[in-house]
Amino acid sequence: MQTFAELPLSPALRQRLVAAQFTTPTPIQAGAIPPVLEGKDVLATAQTGTGKTLAFLIPIVEMLAQEASRQVSALVLLPTRELAMQVNEEFEKLRASKMRKAALVIGGVPEHSQIQSLRGGASLVIATPGRLQDFLDRGLVNLRGLRLLVLDEADRMLDMGFLPAIRRILEVVPDDRQTLCFSATLEQSVAGLVHQYMRDPVRVALGSVLKPVESVRLRAYEVRPSEKLDAMRHLLYETSGQTLVFTRTKRGAERLAKQLARDGFAAAMIHGDRSQSQRNSALNGFQQGRHQVLVATDIAARGLHIDDVAHVVNYDLPTLAEDFIHRVGRTGRAGARGLATTLVASTDLLALRDIERALKLNIERIAFDLSSSQQPARVVKNTLPTRSLIALPGEVFV
Repeated sequence: MQTFAELPLSPALRQRLVAAQFTTPTPIQAGAIPPVLEGKDVLATAQTGTGKTLAFLIPIVEMLAQEASRQVSALVLLPTRELAMQVNEEFEKLRASKMRKAALVIGGVPEHSQIQSLRGGASLVIATPGRLQDFLDRGLVNLRGLRLLVLDEADRMLDMGFLPAIRRILEVVPDDRQTLCFSATLEQSVAGLVHQYMRDPVRVALGSVLKPVESVRLRAYEVRPSEKLDAMRHLLYETSGQTLVFTRTKRGAERLAKQLARDGFAAAMIHGDRSQSQRNSALNGFQQGRHQVLVATDIAARGLHIDDVAHVVNYDLPTLAEDFIHRVGRTGRAGARGLATTLVASTDLLALRDIERALKLNIERIAFDLSSSQQPARVVKNTLPTRSLIALPGEVFV
């Protein structure tokens, strides 16, 4: 399939896809959408940034356009409220003017408008499991007419402890529903969920889910602990475009964002202790280009879809190799080129090697020396095939 025009979609939806500049499907969309339109269950695994959201939203919009039910016909479950809001934004791009808006059922915000959306006859619910379970227990939502269920970022939902809430939700939806499961990995917990609740799903797997996409260039700056902040400043001066920076702790994100702001960079932060309005403001400012830098904890590694991130910086190494994949997957999305830099102190070298070993990667090393000149000398150890290395100004390959 080369274009969305080849799909058996209504002319109106085809026009809205063109208007939203969605013309060429990504591989995961090309593999998943046809069987979904045929009514089959689908289990899809793919790297982050490959376009999984449209793979389920296009069939949902097509289904809703063909019926006039005031019951909840489609449900999308996601791990974070940020991701739920972004899926809702994508739905709005495709929704026909006469189609009812989705009910966004998420925690951390007032529930009144969410309840009103459900009572108003929303056909699509986009929800986080905890808040939806609460609504079910209080009799505020009826899922007995559900036709299509989507479990998005299934592995992340299970990692976050949502399995009891998901099971509670699955208890009340019809057994003959269509179920779609999208996951970055197919761990044992996800496999168990699939075996119990899906019916002979079509398997769609795109490449290795344990490697970064090939469009992302990976490099590691070897720094002294006292040089981390200086190296961070240098990276921001060196690269153009917007930079997403990951720290290990909420306190670390606060400190770094405030320091970068004092240095004159337009920096914002997002982490679990920020209010929803603060998180929305930071994310919207970053997406709209008002902030050059967004400093985040791993809450943002999977839960955000941000276009045009030029550079991801691991200010702190993640604890898990899998989280490294999701962090660097915020750049180089949908085939675009991306850059991911990890700042590595001597105490982090073993942890970095563990990540390389787990992911079967060789990350190019750059020796960062602030004492040399205005343009810090950077020497790259040739740990990758020469053709895969791209020299930046001031770099020397050895």
